[in-house]
Amino acid sequence: WKSAPNGGVDVAPGQAGSTVGKGNPAVSPYYETITYTPAGGAVNASDQNLAALYYRQQVFAKSDNKQFHDQTGYLIYDKKGHTVYDTFCIPRGVCIVAEGAPGTTMTLKTQSKGVAETQYMLKTDRTQAFSVTFTLSGNTLKYAQTTDLQVYGKPFSHTDSDTLKKTGTEHDPACRRDAAASGRLGGAQTPPWWCGRRSG
Repeated sequence: WKSAPNGGVDVAPGQAGSTVGKGNPAVSPYYETITYTPAGGAVNASDQNLAALYYRQQVFAKSDNKQFHDQTGYLIYDKKGHTVYDTFCIPRGVCIVAEGAPGTTMTLKTQSKGVAETQYMLKTDRTQAFSVTFTLSGNTLKYAQTTDLQVYGKPFSHTDSDTLKKTGTEHDPACRRDAAASGRLGGAQTPPWWCGRRSG
């Protein structure tokens, strides 16, 4: 998946010495690519059967084409529990687990203990909550997310949103066969993007 021509918008707390000033909203237009790859299944506590997609998200500033965000994680589907998990880490010493109901539109949010971060980030740039809404329609994927921070001694809602277009699909027959055999796929609850390899 790749950003549509208009790209996305990042609103983050400004750095010290920036034109907007420390802690004030800094607006940065961006473009990105996201790849999804089937990652097999797992069983938790002999009861929870999961199917997973590995993904990597790379984000670049329109102003200078430099990468400023790199995110790796898994979208994990629990059909029996009617839940999708977005579990990811970013190279700032922060990892997130957000969860919610599956669908062509779905909102995933952190719950209790849904954020893990370094002691430095806990003291200076704490993530208090995270939520993301995905909307899939044909070859178009939209998302809007909010990361609630406590930074520079005050709260800040860091937001990102983008519209992406599918640029390639390579379906994985083995993924579908294995998932169907284990009962993880099939029926109205199946996420429509599962077991297709989408690449930008």
